[in-house]
Amino acid sequence: MAPLFGAVGWSVADDSLWLMEGAGNDFLVGVGSWSGRLASDPKLVIRLCRRHRGIGADGVLALDVEEDARVRLHYRNADGSHAQFCANGTRCAALAAVRLLDVPSKLVVITDWAEIPAQVDGENVTLRLPTPGPAEQTALEAIGRKWNGIVIEVGVPHLVIQVDDVAQSDFTEAAPALRRHPALGPGGANVSFVSRGPDGTVGIRTFERGVESETLSCGSAMVAAGVIEMADRDVNSARVRPASGDVLTVEDLGTGFGLTGPARFIAEVRPVEVGNLKLETRN
Repeated sequence: MAPLFGAVGWSVADDSLWLMEGAGNDFLVGVGSWSGRLASDPKLVIRLCRRHRGIGADGVLALDVEEDARVRLHYRNADGSHAQFCANGTRCAALAAVRLLDVPSKLVVITDWAEIPAQVDGENVTLRLPTPGPAEQTALEAIGRKWNGIVIEVGVPHLVIQVDDVAQSDFTEAAPALRRHPALGPGGANVSFVSRGPDGTVGIRTFERGVESETLSCGSAMVAAGVIEMADRDVNSARVRPASGDVLTVEDLGTGFGLTGPARFIAEVRPVEVGNLKLETRN
């Protein structure tokens, strides 16, 4: 097999998974026989995604080519649950389709939320997303205080709370409590704290539903934060910096929104005797 980071010569082993990351959000990617297993077996997903005792990832991407430039993405979170959309996962899926499945660099990734046009340019991937749902103001009680936030849906629901400084906020304590707040419905929401830096870049921290912890980034949360920032400042683009330190760009395209940021391969992975592992449910 050619070196992983070579510009050409990619080949696919049917017993391999691929570990990828998009702005710090990491995923296991399956094609071929792995695609069906990851899409249909939540217990397997849990076992593989467990850090230290599995391979470790925030979620899994199961890919199948439907036509020359159209790829179907089945996404599961690390807890085995299905999600309609994952923006960083979709960006990684686009790059994986180009490198592993010989799909053109301009393609469509079919998610359970929408069909997402994507453009791969080296290790930068741009998505063209539908317009998110309406932004609604809300006030919630958690950890003994009131939190004013905005609820907005970008394929999946998000609660965005503006604070003075995400690094100095009560995020670690408040986000898990807000994640399952009854006012957010039975499924709850992803929770993000955001603050605008002196250079105008929006800092963001996100507690992700389905991972049930803070992740280094969440693409749909960054879109939510970017949409809110653009509305507040009456501009057509916003730069968003998640905990990973990467900077992604959200743009108002007039008929939807763009998200541009990095994605890359980390490793080819061949799990040992996965079928014989005890598949434990995460507590």
